[in-house]
Amino acid sequence: MPVSPLPRFIVTDAVTRAFAEDQGGRGDVTSLACIPEIQEAKFYFVAREAGVICGLQPAVEAIWQMDPDALVNVQVRDGDSVKAGEVLAAVNGQARALLSAERIALNFLGRMSGIATFTRRYVDAISGTKARIAHTRKTTPGFRAFELQAVQAGGGALHRYGLDDAILIKDNHVAVCGGVAEAVKAARDHAGHMTRVAVEIDRLDQLDAAIGAGAESVLLDNFSLADLRAAVAAASGKVTLEASGGVNLDTVHDIAQTGVDVISVGALTHSAPNFDIGLDEA
Repeated sequence: MPVSPLPRFIVTDAVTRAFAEDQGGRGDVTSLACIPEIQEAKFYFVAREAGVICGLQPAVEAIWQMDPDALVNVQVRDGDSVKAGEVLAAVNGQARALLSAERIALNFLGRMSGIATFTRRYVDAISGTKARIAHTRKTTPGFRAFELQAVQAGGGALHRYGLDDAILIKDNHVAVCGGVAEAVKAARDHAGHMTRVAVEIDRLDQLDAAIGAGAESVLLDNFSLADLRAAVAAASGKVTLEASGGVNLDTVHDIAQTGVDVISVGALTHSAPNFDIGLDEA
């Protein structure tokens, strides 16, 4: 599905840092040695497999950072499904610059399209249920904005972006506070009326305490299918119910059929395979 672009400063900064890492202090010594300064070239970004595309924004930024005058003709949008062999974009510009930008552009495209494609597989697996697939905070440090955009491109739902988005009381918070009810009550007393309070529980008998203390969302961690169904029967319509833990492509459909509202999947960002895209000379 189409996604909104990321703020320009986030993309520019990430691509600049990627070039600093890749080129060091001397630049692309191979292209400088082999390619005449005035040489022009045309290349195509081509999908090597079928899937969902994401990462065009940083890929184009990489091209333009190396050659601000390059002509880039993007032929698909982030969130589009493509076939193997499909051209994603055509690029005309300075050959040295385009070859220097190649790996950075492909790294962003491959990583983000891999996440988008993997997410789409989960979304398709629960089609026909009311559940939504959501990401977690298990992301690559410094790359979260890009990875979560890719989840959206694949049809996934946004969870919290960071620790400041919402209150999510995890098992260690509960342990330190002395129990589910105590932790939720403390959070509810501290939070303003605009801040949602969610709590993670790992036993069905903790559900009533969570709801009674004022939680608006309850994360059901590593629940069996039977316990997920029991939680839905007891709390559906009272709170948002989220299943997590033990979720993979073999289990996600059965989890969705229990009636939970959200299924959070850490694998979307920590285990998605890279998507194969190449840069071919015209």
